[in-house]
Parts: sequence; structure tokens; C-alpha cells
Amino acid sequence: MAAQQKVETLIAGEQLRLKLHDEKVIKDRRYHLRTYPNCFIAQELLDWLVSHKEAPDRATAVCLMQQLMDHNIVHHVCDKRLIFKDAKLLYRFRKDDGTFPFNTEMKVFMHGQRLYEHITGDNNSILELREELGVSYHRSFPGCQLIDWLLQNSEAESRRQGLELCCALQEHGIIQHVAKQHDFFDSGLLYQFCINFRRRRRLSELLNKNDEETTASIQEENHPDSPFCLHKSPPLEGNSAFQSGNKNIPPFKTLFTFLNFTCEELLTPSAPFTKRVLTVIGDALGWGFVIRGVAPCYVQAVDPGSPAAAAGVKVRQFVCQVNGKCVLYLDYRTVTRLVMTGPRTVELEKLILFPVLDHWG
Repeated sequence: MAAQQKVETLIAGEQLRLKLHDEKVIKDRRYHLRTYPNCFIAQELLDWLVSHKEAPDRATAVCLMQQLMDHNIVHHVCDKRLIFKDAKLLYRFRKDDGTFPFNTEMKVFMHGQRLYEHITGDNNSILELREELGVSYHRSFPGCQLIDWLLQNSEAESRRQGLELCCALQEHGIIQHVAKQHDFFDSGLLYQFCINFRRRRRLSELLNKNDEETTASIQEENHPDSPFCLHKSPPLEGNSAFQSGNKNIPPFKTLFTFLNFTCEELLTPSAPFTKRVLTVIGDALGWGFVIRGVAPCYVQAVDPGSPAAAAGVKVRQFVCQVNGKCVLYLDYRTVTRLVMTGPRTVELEKLILFPVLDHWG
């Protein structure tokens, strides 16, 4: 899953790069008497992403571009910034300045893309409707036939080399067994390309896939054996730098109810919550609080000596807004990025449950 997600991100990034070139968003820029070729200004790009409906708002657009930075697709022209900022800063696609990391993984990906284009464009394509164990599969091919094709088109010098290439393609999520039950073999077993390189990707798909991974991550973190699980008793004093709850633990039913409030329930006038705006001024170490949850998010832990603690942030408070933007419907990773990519001073609007759970903080 991780390999396929990375491939999808690379494809989406490349499609975006080509479109930005076509629309002249990427061009030579002059700054401080120096010309930077093939660059874009972050603010202009975010305007373009929102206006072309690649992102619903600027904050989401920043998150999308941060993903491209995290995958080494985009970078600041001087490589001085690791966080994508909504500012008049120059960024560039690594493919445009020759700094793209062509490691083994990238070579396999590009080889797979080239093979896909060649095979799908062949008049006598090996991709056909075939049957395995009574089930029909569209655009499938036997493993041995793909190796034959590689040999005939000089993509491999021997069957062994062809087999190694096909195994690498499967390992990196480019091809797979039709029923996902077998590794690649030079045999009559059927395989398919599991990536359509020609399909137009929307950048928003990257966040959708991450949301699925986030949900799985949250389930794992809320497992009873997880050290961050809110269902467990808090650590003894002195054993942790973070406060994860009050000593007087509420009953499990109360905790379960807290974690299962929906966004709509939080926003109803009759909801047992009070809103409070807190201003947290980060220091050299950050802000000092941990957010978890998927729509809505809540504060899971607070460093007792941090700026967050000084501002009054406490555990088990729902996060409603960050710097004036509603974040109730966002997952914790997106909210965290909003905080990290914003100003050093963060304004948080929190929903605080009362009176039953008021002793939580």
C-alpha cells in the first residue's frame, strides 16, 4: 500500500508539473538580482490550485504541496525550507533543476511507466480479457508472456533478467497477481498493471488516501495496549514529560462517549460545551501539545512546561478552529500541518465539555 501510494503521488506530481508549465505558472523568476529558472511562487500556485478546483481552500492546498515536498518532488529553490509556506517564496520541481533523486525505486517506477505506455500502445497488446480459476480479468497477461514481450522488445537480455524486472515491478506496486495471491512467476499465472499511468490524477486524491491511512493509524493508537490510549490509566507522576489525563479517571462509558461525539453534535446549540479561544506562542521547541482524532480532533497530551500549558491548553479538549479556520472536519495530521505551517503564534478555539467532564480540564 505504501509503495503504491508513493507511485500515485509521483504521477500526480508529474501531471501537475506539466500542466503548470503549459499554463506558464512555472517560469523564470528574478529575485535579488538573481534569476531562478523554472520556478513558481507559492502564493500564486495556491491561487491556481484553488481556482482550478485542485483544492477546496488554501489550507488544503498547502497540505497537498507539503506532500509533494515530503516525497522530494518539490523543494525550495535554496533548500533552506522543509515546510511549504503560503508566502512569496520561490519553489521548484526537482525534475526541472536536475535534483530529483533517481534511486533504485525511482528507476523501477520510470521503467514501469515506460513499459505501460509501450504495452498499452501496442496494436497487438498482450493485455487481454483472460480467465483464471473460473474468474475473468480484463487487461491481464500471463507472467511468461510478459517476459516474452520484454525479450522481444529488448527490455531484458535473458529470462532471468526479465523475471527480476517483473519481481521489482510487483514489489513497487506497479503490477500484481490478479487475485493478489502469488508473487511473480515465469508461468501461466495472470497478472495486471495495478496503476493506470494515463489516468488524470487530482491532487485531492492524495489526501483521501492519507485519510484512510490516518483512520487505520488512529485505530492502532486507540488499541488498549497503546501508550497513548485514552482508555488506560495515566502514567504515574515523574514517568512522563506529558500529561495524558487526570488522576481521577472517569468511567469507561464517559470516556467512550467523549471520543464518539460527531462534528454535528458539537455544533448544536444544546451541546454541553463551552468555546474558549487560546493563544499559544511557540518557542524554539514548538508548542508542546499533541492532537489526535479524525473529525473532530482533540488534545491528547500536553507538555506541562510548554507554551501550550501556559496558555491553558489541556487534554481532552476538542479543537474547533486554528487561526480562524474551522478544523472540526479535518483529521489530526491536517490540523497539525496547519499549526506547523502557520505563524509562530497560534490561535486555537477549543470546545470544552461541561459540567459532567469538567474535571478533565
